[in-house]
Amino acid sequence: MKEIRKLTLFLGDVAMLYASLALTLVIRYPMADLELHLKNHLYPFSAIFILWLAVFYLSELYQYKNYGSASMLVKRLAGAVFLSGVSSVIIFYLFGNFFELTPKINLLIFSGIFLALDYSLRILIAKAFTAGAAKIMVLGDAPLLKEIEKYLAGNPHAGYQVADTLKNPGENSAETIAREIRDKKISAVIFQPNAKSDFSNLKTIFQLLSAEVDLINAWDFYEMLFEKVPLKDLDENWFIEKISTRRPFYDGLKRIVDILLSLVLGIIFLPFGIIFALGIRITSAGPAIFKQERMGRNSRTFTLYKFRTMRNGDKGPLWTEENDGRITAFGKFLRFTHLDETPQLWNILRGDISFTGPRPERAELAETFRKFPYYDIRHIVKPGLSGWAQINYKPSASLEEAYEKLRYDIYYVKNRSFFLDFVIILKTIRYVFTPHH
Repeated sequence: MKEIRKLTLFLGDVAMLYASLALTLVIRYPMADLELHLKNHLYPFSAIFILWLAVFYLSELYQYKNYGSASMLVKRLAGAVFLSGVSSVIIFYLFGNFFELTPKINLLIFSGIFLALDYSLRILIAKAFTAGAAKIMVLGDAPLLKEIEKYLAGNPHAGYQVADTLKNPGENSAETIAREIRDKKISAVIFQPNAKSDFSNLKTIFQLLSAEVDLINAWDFYEMLFEKVPLKDLDENWFIEKISTRRPFYDGLKRIVDILLSLVLGIIFLPFGIIFALGIRITSAGPAIFKQERMGRNSRTFTLYKFRTMRNGDKGPLWTEENDGRITAFGKFLRFTHLDETPQLWNILRGDISFTGPRPERAELAETFRKFPYYDIRHIVKPGLSGWAQINYKPSASLEEAYEKLRYDIYYVKNRSFFLDFVIILKTIRYVFTPHH
């Protein structure tokens, strides 16, 4: 369901891009010359459209959670169109000889038309998602199921509608439930996590296999819906069944990419690194490089390197606080641009961390966080320069926020793949170049 929605939005964007180009040319040129101008514009704009679609993806315009309100949609869409338009102008003028085209007025008109058309289309698609929401039945009254029901009630654009709830499914016969499924045209049944240990409920659910309906454990449905794991509801059996500790091909190829990419980026950033080091030494006393013990794979500590952004020797809370007085003026610039992280390319080359993975915590904090259930699961994979938790949640400044990030980290450990790593890298680029809290 989720992938179908994303594909629908993507194909709609492609159609609107070409429709907007056609309308722009109709407005700008006489009909007699339209074919010639279409030929001149088609290939250059097709190349630029790849950039536009990438910007839309980084702007999370293919996530249904951003369709909760029209104002949120128009704000995000307008921002993506503006960024795409500015980037297109730069590319056309840098590579004007290659494209044999340097449109100015056409790009402005095109952007305005596309914004209007695509916004209208997305509103229609969002209404279609809501109207065509898959009907589900919820079996049980576990807190996790209640959380899912509450979320779906407030987010009909998610594509699911709770059509019926049976708090005690064992009190109903399978035939009664199956009849309810047929009468209400229910396509999926969500059952509570402890159903496997409840014989009466399990027998009822088993008998529903013949009802031609999808039977989905609430753990899996929650993970699909929120892209994190319901950590407090999980047990050891879930980790045994779902977590893979060894993926030789994936790990080997990822290490090769880490080495090659860290070498290339290290060479590129070396001149800038020298400038940053001088800036740190000039503006504050102390070494340019900050070293810190972090917890890595298999709970082994290693030394992580960053450009120093705080006054040397200052002590304070383990978490960086908002408007932290320990941060130097030059350090604020490095933190805002995330350039203080560049020395970690050496950590990647050494094999301490990867480009993607759960962010390594300070050794002291990691010991504190071990009070969380299953915390060490995040340490069965190599930590990363950026991770799923970093792009989906704010920097933690409390135990509660650290626990929330752990739910995203374990989601990554379970679902890690080259595609998910690529998504993390793309969204990290967006995270670096956009304001966040």
